[in-house]
Amino acid sequence: MRYLRSIMVAAAVLAATCAYSQNPVIRDQFTADPTARVFNGKMYLFPSHDIPAPESFPRKDWFCMADYHVFSSSNLTDWTDHGVIVSQEKVDWVNPTSFSMWAPDCIERNGKYYFYFPANLKTGRGFGIGVAIADNPEGPYTPLPEPIAKARGIDPSVFIDRDGQAYLYYSMGRIFAAKLKDNMTELESDPVVIGDLPTKGLVEGPFFFERNGIYYMTYPHVEKETERLEYAMGDNPLGPFKVTGVIMDETPMGTWTNHHSLVEYNDQWYLFYHNSAYSPKFDKNRSVCIDSLFFNEDGTIRKVIPTNRGVGITGASDMIEIDRYSQISPSGVSVELIDTINTFSGWYATLSGQDSWISYNTVDFGKKKLRSVRVNAASAAGGVIQIRLDNPDGLLLAEIKIPATAALSTVDAKVSKYKKGIHNLFVVLKEGNPVNIDWIQFR
Repeated sequence: MRYLRSIMVAAAVLAATCAYSQNPVIRDQFTADPTARVFNGKMYLFPSHDIPAPESFPRKDWFCMADYHVFSSSNLTDWTDHGVIVSQEKVDWVNPTSFSMWAPDCIERNGKYYFYFPANLKTGRGFGIGVAIADNPEGPYTPLPEPIAKARGIDPSVFIDRDGQAYLYYSMGRIFAAKLKDNMTELESDPVVIGDLPTKGLVEGPFFFERNGIYYMTYPHVEKETERLEYAMGDNPLGPFKVTGVIMDETPMGTWTNHHSLVEYNDQWYLFYHNSAYSPKFDKNRSVCIDSLFFNEDGTIRKVIPTNRGVGITGASDMIEIDRYSQISPSGVSVELIDTINTFSGWYATLSGQDSWISYNTVDFGKKKLRSVRVNAASAAGGVIQIRLDNPDGLLLAEIKIPATAALSTVDAKVSKYKKGIHNLFVVLKEGNPVNIDWIQFR
């Protein structure tokens, strides 16, 4: 057990410095309510930041959020944390002990970056919406001393139409909309309720965008017990809108909330959302995920099925977390957390039936031959796994004997055959003794 915990600590240290393309994408802290924006050819992620409740926070069963980070990536695989950009102690109008810095947004105009965030007011009751301004998307951001007048609510979303008019959307029981002045910090019109959306169940968290002349109002909605992501379509930023469909169903994890953004990057659309994968017993600690999204010819959105694999290309020489699988065999495969206390240690996959397999897609083997493979694995009775390309019976890259041990440890083997380029990776159990696998790395 002591040895296994040392492996867990090493994995946690690795996660704190690198983030790979599997879901969740941020792997050293809780992140939620992701707004993704493309600035200067790079993807930026502006999430909220769930933390375990400190002793001073009276509600241990509720959302606890004290600050915001910003992350960036040029390939949706490797994410850089640029640190805290706004915190509750450094905004004049925010109650510094409220831990209420919920879903944010950020947008660029005339070379300035405007970060919108909700929080509990220092004086009075309820939520205000503030603005912090920066010269670069990474910051530093300077919060304005007062929130936006007449905008009382949560979950701001900002949209600039093609004619240059900016709009602010937010929620508080219903979804509200108002025009923004050119300075992006004051309302030009009084807020109005978007009245064409569901009235049964909680509706919140708007994210608004335009594509091919169609305006999309997207939002989480509690139709039954937990939130699913829905959308409505219209031909004007203020409506009317027609409720059209579901972007993502309720999570099978039972996470009460979902919150999202949709963004196009390098000619592909993506859905950013969150779940409680790293906190299966407490759904107020959430984690950001990404999956590809597609439109039909008529502009309607195809429903997104959440995946463990996520998006992006993983290099064969990176640590390939096989437990973030793309596919598994019909039986003989399970996935568990390595450490239920330190969940950022990640997961391991167990192959327990002969010829059972697990697949991880889109691995780049490059142009230069890699000659060996390292596997972090364990098998109480010892087992044999095979690593193949493209299907369970595909090209055999290596056969690896896992020694009898209960603790995860690394095993090296030679790569007997090799194929360049991008392929789907399959790991197959060739003998009946179960094998636990944490990660695979070619060298």
